Amino acid sequence: MKENSLIYINNCRVQDLHGTKIASLDWEMRSGEAWLVIGPNGGGKADFLRGLAGEKQILANDSTGDYSTHFEDSVEIVSLERAASLIQQERDLDESEYINKIDEGRTGRRFICEVLGGPDAKHRHLPLPPIAERLETLPEVKLCGVEKILDRGLKFMSTGEIRRTLLCRALLSGKKLLILSDPFAGLDAQSRTILLEFFKTIVGKQKNSNSADPRTTIILGMERYHEIPETITNVLEFADGAVSFSGTKDEYEKLISERESEKAKSRQKEKEEFVTELKKIQKETEVLNDSYMANGVESGNSESESGESLVKMNNVNVGWDDHRVLVDFDWEVKKGEHWLIRGPNGSGKTTLLELITGDNHQVFCNDVWLFGRKRGTGETIWDIKKNLGIVSYRWHVEYRMVGGTDLESVIISGFKDSIGLYEQKTDVEIQAARLWLKLGGFQGREHENFGSLSYGEQRAILILRAAVKNPKILILDEPCHGLDENYRQKILDLIETVAETGTTTILHVTHDPSEALPCEKHILELHPGEVPMYQIIQH
Repeated sequence: MKENSLIYINNCRVQDLHGTKIASLDWEMRSGEAWLVIGPNGGGKADFLRGLAGEKQILANDSTGDYSTHFEDSVEIVSLERAASLIQQERDLDESEYINKIDEGRTGRRFICEVLGGPDAKHRHLPLPPIAERLETLPEVKLCGVEKILDRGLKFMSTGEIRRTLLCRALLSGKKLLILSDPFAGLDAQSRTILLEFFKTIVGKQKNSNSADPRTTIILGMERYHEIPETITNVLEFADGAVSFSGTKDEYEKLISERESEKAKSRQKEKEEFVTELKKIQKETEVLNDSYMANGVESGNSESESGESLVKMNNVNVGWDDHRVLVDFDWEVKKGEHWLIRGPNGSGKTTLLELITGDNHQVFCNDVWLFGRKRGTGETIWDIKKNLGIVSYRWHVEYRMVGGTDLESVIISGFKDSIGLYEQKTDVEIQAARLWLKLGGFQGREHENFGSLSYGEQRAILILRAAVKNPKILILDEPCHGLDENYRQKILDLIETVAETGTTTILHVTHDPSEALPCEKHILELHPGEVPMYQIIQH
């Protein structure tokens, strides 16, 4: 280890059980530096960060190679993947069917206390340590802004709330190195402000430290160069499994400015080519929707009158215990009305969408109509989902729980409304899937395992899966989570083109104003705690 070095890597590789991920790696992090690690989905960034965390191996290539770290095994990652794993764990531990009521599961307080001497997840019924009673007073809790959600079950938190709870727990864990992977994805303005202040505070101490032993060091990982904290000093970029840039933040900003200038020249042409290819694929795969109609399965591409009511909610109220999510809520979505849905984390956006998808059982005690039929009048979940294309964080979690599914099967499952594929593939389905994979930039990768992809690549695959059948409603809950700039632009072009077909109505949740599309003329804003708790805006 060099003097003042916190991490030193020379002539090394990153590998796991599936083989080498990064063949050649040289990098050094010195005391006082604050690093951003960035790069496209599948380019090597995630492998590098997981290597630092000990989840993959960093090994010397030969006798001259060296990997030494000041942090040893005192490393914690806060990421979309970790949040997904946490939700999955809560579902595995759910005991609702045995106790005849909703199992709240672990609260934020209990989860955080697991690193403060409290019982682990498997012993979550045991008493909490004395510090649990004063968590609200801890500066780390205040810094992460989780005081008001400590006693809420993790499974009832929004994505942003879970992420902030994970961050708080990581900070209190005493780990020397925190790796924050795409921490701003899906956060509302208030949560981003909290996180930026957190980053500024911690990294400020990190940069001003005169010793090689700061209390907490942070490495930030991002998919896009967007909303970068001013306290960042250096940037490490990966592309195609190799380091493509390593230097100061100022040098990197000059480089990306040059890249953006070049890309702007070809942007319109690339978009036109993408849209042309998409429309061609939609035309060529109509045969699959036609075959389902012949078998008695209504396609989302069926003829219907413009202005037809697709969703109607009358005086809807949803909540649990003393927590009210939707209050006296009235809303109608008509065919061809594309909606942008926005509001702070925890305001009820995901709950609202789950009333449509059938994933929230409180739909049956409310006056909710889908496709002209009242929910709870004999329809099956398949009657609902055959008309829906869905991309959401929780849907992503569900698909991550299915092992051994290749990309071709994931796309084909979109025609069949299943999570995973349980029927023999037909030649027509295989051809269609490969056309869609080519459109998304996955040509030749049809037999890769879904679980082996980066989080952002998985999200891109699920968006293609949702769009394949031209559903009546395409539900997109933060669709660009974890996507790099290239994938993000492709997905936004895809959504816009699908909307232009006239057969699919878009319901789009996002916190990023730059992701709002011109076709989204109707806006639903949720305002928790206010009366009324929502506002409808028409453009």
